[in-house]
Amino acid sequence: MERGLPCRTSLWGKKSLFWLCSVLLYVAGGKGDMSHAHSTLSVSAPHLHYTCPEGATVKLVCGQRGAALHPNDVLRRGWLFTPHSDRHCTGRTGPRHTTIGHSHGNRSLTPGLQYGAAEHNFWVVLQNVTHSDQGRYCCMLLDFHPEQKHNALVQKPHSHVILHVTPRRNGPQDCTVWDPTPAGGSVPVALAIAACILALLSLPLILVLVYKQRQNARSSRRAQELVRMDSEAQGHENPVFLGGSPQIKTRTVSQIMTRQSSETGRHLLSEPGTPLSPPAHGDVFFPIEDTIPESPDFLQV
Repeated sequence: MERGLPCRTSLWGKKSLFWLCSVLLYVAGGKGDMSHAHSTLSVSAPHLHYTCPEGATVKLVCGQRGAALHPNDVLRRGWLFTPHSDRHCTGRTGPRHTTIGHSHGNRSLTPGLQYGAAEHNFWVVLQNVTHSDQGRYCCMLLDFHPEQKHNALVQKPHSHVILHVTPRRNGPQDCTVWDPTPAGGSVPVALAIAACILALLSLPLILVLVYKQRQNARSSRRAQELVRMDSEAQGHENPVFLGGSPQIKTRTVSQIMTRQSSETGRHLLSEPGTPLSPPAHGDVFFPIEDTIPESPDFLQV
């Protein structure tokens, strides 16, 4: 019966870890999807930061996922611009001080500025960038639902990218992209995975501790049983296991004056025939001496 305990403990630990990991992943996924619980569209930027030297050409890209809320909705894409990288885009100002247009297609509005779109992403191309092009570019996807008199905006997912412009340099005029932080939705998932891995690595240590505890308890019980069996074999009453204190036997005066038999079956010193015991027939213990005659003077007194 006891040999099956480690197996049951291991199975219980695996089940607990499985449920723990499932709950953590569910919570992480729930936190990531809570803000989009009623949204069918999403916009995200593959790269957050673009760094280009003056005179380069850069293509700022945003990705889109999902579909319109209703089958007859109209989707329009737009880009906003602000020269302040730490502020949100406001108003209707687009790149290079243009007014936002909801449907750009692939046509060029101004020299050096071009918009484009595909099935899963859309972009804006800036040619011959200058320091005035540096700032935040906000990409958004507008979902309009047609009504009787006007179109109602039902969804407006958005994201942003930041453009850094460095001084002109000799050689290749290529732009670089970099992402300082991971996407916000991946952080809870990464934490949940790390917690699951840590729990799995800790499982052997937990099982070893449980096994040692059971072995110690079993050894302690075995030691107590051996002591009890040894005490019973020697005929002793061990007060530690019986829970009582040894009792002192008392004897009365008459019992002391009479001969008592030994509990072990051996002869007592007061019994006849025992070495160093007095004679049995009225002889005193001391050697017999001659009688001293009494003086007549003592008799007359």
